Amino acid sequence: MSPKQQRGKETARRLLAAALEVHEHKGPEGFTVQAVIATSGISLGSLYHHFGSFDGLAAALYGRCMADLLDTLIASLERTRTARTGVHAVVVAYLRFAEEQPAKARFIHASAYAGFLPAHTTAIAAAKAPRIERLLSWLRPHVQAGRVVDLPDPLTEMLLIGPVAETARRWLAGDPAIDLRHASRALPERIWQSLRGPRA
Repeated sequence: MSPKQQRGKETARRLLAAALEVHEHKGPEGFTVQAVIATSGISLGSLYHHFGSFDGLAAALYGRCMADLLDTLIASLERTRTARTGVHAVVVAYLRFAEEQPAKARFIHASAYAGFLPAHTTAIAAAKAPRIERLLSWLRPHVQAGRVVDLPDPLTEMLLIGPVAETARRWLAGDPAIDLRHASRALPERIWQSLRGPRA
């Protein structure tokens, strides 16, 4: 990598870090291009050069945060062998990610209501696809063996990730009724029972 490429990579990294910091401390309302430029000390021209627009920066940040989350889930899943322990591992890893990296988790969940996602759906889906495929490919032999219920992939994903994502979202929003430690004990087995196949 040339010195120019290294500088460009570092500039993009600083912009992404500043964007996450701004979102975490100022919220969605304060998440503006002016705030990110002020925090990063990088010019508007450089931001546009690297990301095309502020929405492009936000989409890149979402992609980075989502990749970190999925990599965490995959690492936990691939250390297990049985379908049950795999499901348990994914649930616990998701909740731990929310607790240990709340800024990233909060940006992921807030982005569901943001305007930048639709314009970048194709690029974001392409970035997520290999990681989602690794998760689902781990499950497929268990589905074929009857240890995990045979459903279309999106429905399997909803049963596995949906409940835990909503739990994390409410905790991140400050819901006092949500205790992540309790959820980590209570949810894994219940989610497993929803995915358990006839031969498990």
